[in-house]
Amino acid sequence: MAIIGSIIKGIIDLKDKITSPPDAVEAQQEVLNMLLNKAKDTSFGVYYDFKDILEAEEIAAAFAKKVPYFDYDKIEKEWWHKLHEGKENITWPETPPYFAISSGTTGTSSKKIPVTQEMLDSIRGAGLQQVAALTNFDLPSEFFEKEIMMLGSSTELHEEDGHLEGEISGISASNIPFWFRGYYKPGEEIAKIDSWDERVKKIAENAKNWDIGALSGIPSWMEIMLKEVIAFHKVENIHEVWPNLQVFTSGGVAFEPYQKSFNALLAHPITVIDTYLASEGFIAFQQRPDTNAMKLVLDNGIYFEFVPFKPEYILEDGSIMKDAPALTIGEVKEGKEYILLISTVSGAWRYLIGDTIEFTDVNRHEIKITGRTKFFLNVVGSQLSVNKMNDAVRELEKKFAAEIPEFTIAAVSIDGEFNHSWYLGTDKELDDEVLAETLDDILKEANKNYRVARSKALKGVKVTTIPLDIFYEWNAANKKKGGQVKMEKVMQETKFREWEQFVRTQMEG
Repeated sequence: MAIIGSIIKGIIDLKDKITSPPDAVEAQQEVLNMLLNKAKDTSFGVYYDFKDILEAEEIAAAFAKKVPYFDYDKIEKEWWHKLHEGKENITWPETPPYFAISSGTTGTSSKKIPVTQEMLDSIRGAGLQQVAALTNFDLPSEFFEKEIMMLGSSTELHEEDGHLEGEISGISASNIPFWFRGYYKPGEEIAKIDSWDERVKKIAENAKNWDIGALSGIPSWMEIMLKEVIAFHKVENIHEVWPNLQVFTSGGVAFEPYQKSFNALLAHPITVIDTYLASEGFIAFQQRPDTNAMKLVLDNGIYFEFVPFKPEYILEDGSIMKDAPALTIGEVKEGKEYILLISTVSGAWRYLIGDTIEFTDVNRHEIKITGRTKFFLNVVGSQLSVNKMNDAVRELEKKFAAEIPEFTIAAVSIDGEFNHSWYLGTDKELDDEVLAETLDDILKEANKNYRVARSKALKGVKVTTIPLDIFYEWNAANKKKGGQVKMEKVMQETKFREWEQFVRTQMEG
């Protein structure tokens, strides 16, 4: 009998019974008040007169009126660059001990997101809330005695000007509590290996020494690691190596596009739990089994605002119009898409994280990630969001019995006329012309704006299928192998030409 597991599960069950979820509006008001009070004497707080905001009758409205929207480039240029010059109390008291390196999705230079001790506490607190929610998934007591494979970036952080730098997964893993270290795999020694390929090789070599019950990480890189373990041990599926594997906690991107290819590596289904951990904070997690939506963490150091996801509010670079309206948690509607803004205990303010979300249940405050603002394709009025693209590719998978977990698209000019050029990542041989015609029909049926565009200025659709590995090699070439990667689903034409040259080189090699 799993005595320790029974005790752990009992504690989780008890905690779940004696704690009730906070009122969402009140929780968010308290978070905003805390943020403003903590930061009122910083340079940012003085400049935007946080003390005056705190005296307003409607603090949220005053905050939205006085403080503009910031994307990374704007807050870095105006405020965060001062942190790298050794200055203190810029957008949050004192100086952050860590910076999370995020290479983003555009292939530009890396972003450096400040990570304070309060943010690490927030991430840990959200993680504990997620653990408490496991009681809803009816897992056996034995599960709570198994080890957890956390696959992220290297925990070997780099010192830079008095602080440490690394990806958020590496920063978080390097700060795991002592009581958890016995459960954590691949362990500190392997986790510090900087080379992704070498780290995965070591995981494969040691895999049979571990009794893994849960996996945690980015779906695409997790698949690659599982394939390496399966190949190394010459078995048919991962359950032949880890027979007690029951849970995969997916993070960073939506799991649905990877579901078919991921399940092919298993002997039987496992429980998949979605999480939303970004470089800027732990935003949401799936709290119940009968949905793939995630509950926003509303009482843990992050204040949320929501801009309606409409073409007229989005600029070409993916940022938003300064006069676009922002809603609070009490004003959002179910079934509507929003651009997510956050203000945090790391000194991000009204910050455009870059993701679009949809509320699937406003009473439970559950969301799903629908795309990226920079992945919104609106050339000649086609108005294609990543959500629409994902749905179309899932339809292709069904129609052609194929696995297509990765894709990218660009609007390209051919003889002066716009065309949509798609690259689909699949290891199955398919007819590109038939795929293009089918994909076009699916999008016409699902999207009125696309259908109108195809009858006017959008002249054609081209599909090119390529091996899935080329997508991963592209990410590796952009120094994002194994990290918190979000493959760019929509590329500008100049970047797309680089991509096509890369594909040609890979195919010829």
